[in-house]
Amino acid sequence: MSFRFYTNAVSRASKSVAAGIFITGLLLIGFGFLIYVLKEIFAILAAIVFSVTGAGCLITAIKIFLAQRKLSKLGPDDLQSYRENVHIHIEEHHDT
Repeated sequence: MSFRFYTNAVSRASKSVAAGIFITGLLLIGFGFLIYVLKEIFAILAAIVFSVTGAGCLITAIKIFLAQRKLSKLGPDDLQSYRENVHIHIEEHHDT
């Protein structure tokens, strides 16, 4: 007489996990084969992605430099006009 320490639910779960891992393995092998066969297309796509990302970084850096330059040119009087609609409210709580 054999004893089973697991139920059918565990058996089904392990089968579905194994099936998922198997399908993932097949997909990875397929993508690897496609990349091996179509090297030039994937190299061009990677180059496009890196170029667009680099251009975005450059544009963002230029915007930050220009904003910093504009802020550094402001004098003490200009800072007040820059903060025209800013009001600081301090609430004092006295527990007496």
